[in-house]
Amino acid sequence: MKIAAAAYPLDFLADQDAYTAKITAWVADAAGQGADLLVFPEYGAMELASLGGAAVAADLEASLHEVARHWPMVDALFARLAAAHGVHILGPSGPFFYGSGRPVNRAVLYGPEGVIGHQDKQIMTRFEREEWDVAPGSGLTVFDTALGAIGIIICYDSEFPLLGRALVEAGAQILLAPSATETYAGYTRVKVGSMARALENQCVVVHSPTIGAAPWCPAVDMNVGAAAIYGPPDRRWPEDGILAQTRLNIPGWAVAEVSLEAIAEVRRDGGVLNHAHWSEQPARLKTPVNRAGARHNA
Repeated sequence: MKIAAAAYPLDFLADQDAYTAKITAWVADAAGQGADLLVFPEYGAMELASLGGAAVAADLEASLHEVARHWPMVDALFARLAAAHGVHILGPSGPFFYGSGRPVNRAVLYGPEGVIGHQDKQIMTRFEREEWDVAPGSGLTVFDTALGAIGIIICYDSEFPLLGRALVEAGAQILLAPSATETYAGYTRVKVGSMARALENQCVVVHSPTIGAAPWCPAVDMNVGAAAIYGPPDRRWPEDGILAQTRLNIPGWAVAEVSLEAIAEVRRDGGVLNHAHWSEQPARLKTPVNRAGARHNA
């Protein structure tokens, strides 16, 4: 299959038709390159806050509610495009409200037959906790699709190895890591986390970031990143673990061919067997960790 990861800029939109036209063009571009699985970034849906006007987009709380009210339109659009092109799409994540509670950060997976399911972010950043009051979701899901078993680790989630490992142990072969980071350091954390998840699980990790400036929406006003598709740096895989990568902060798709057979093969006969040897760690920790200091001669 071919996988496409978006390096996606946020725009101030004139109306809903402008959003439809933008997303339609992006999907057509990736599908035209032969992509079977398209991945959009974390909080890519925040550009919908502009549909409420400048004052709404500039207000942290109002922007959450404005974006959330467009979920029916977003679902219909992405489901239609997935069906039209015969592809699977991880849509841009955004706030989703449960009744009167606080919103979660939700990413929805679409297939040619419609909505497959959703994944809510599990571990919230300091900004989400302390300023935006976005709530963590409950539980992880592996999606069994025609393209393989897919798990989703949204941005900060990619930096925690036990989340990715839980998905892999439940059968995931591909992990999707949509992100939104305002600094190069933040982008690097997600990149390093995603590459580490690909290494230790001997799987493919797909990193899709928001990029560029959106000064009209303080929640996502600065965005730094490059889209990439990572694999284990091992036999018959790129030595740096990078299957494809866009240039930093340049809009577009990173596209790479991925083989589930190659994932199975490296897990079975790689130069190293991180996936298989993961289970050896608890035994190595049964003995307390020693702490030794330097010896000084009298």
